[in-house]
Amino acid sequence: MTEEAKTSEPQTHPAVSVVAPGDGEVIVLGTTRMRILEDGSHTGHRLAIAESVLAPRTQGPPQHRHARHDEGFYILSGTVRFTVGDEDYDATTGTLVMVPPGTPHTFANLTDQPARMLSTFTPDLYVQYFRDLQEVLAGGRPLTPQANIDAMSRYATEPATDLA
Repeated sequence: MTEEAKTSEPQTHPAVSVVAPGDGEVIVLGTTRMRILEDGSHTGHRLAIAESVLAPRTQGPPQHRHARHDEGFYILSGTVRFTVGDEDYDATTGTLVMVPPGTPHTFANLTDQPARMLSTFTPDLYVQYFRDLQEVLAGGRPLTPQANIDAMSRYATEPATDLA
């Protein structure tokens, strides 16, 4: 280490973010419980991370495409069925599924056991979508397919209607 490095002022770095078990913003959407571990506010909006628990026999969102973000799913426990275009993949514990922009996809828990997964969004754009859906439900409005499509459209996402 040089003398200059020893005597110069310390560099300012962003604060480290620590989310303890049980902490984090919780979003409940029907039979899915999501815990936001990083909403992008500590990563310069480059990355968001959420842990989701899908109850048994939980259908996921309609098949859709994201125009501006990658989405990753790491299965912590259980089995999650991913449908990508017209192909199905059963992802079990320890499986990572990465979905690049433009790829039609959906997921569901078709089993009789809960499934837990860690999701990443790069950039963080899509976290607000889940907040918007929770707001619809909290306002006493039903989460209709149109309400879902409207929320998706605000975050560069659209239903994959060509696969319906």
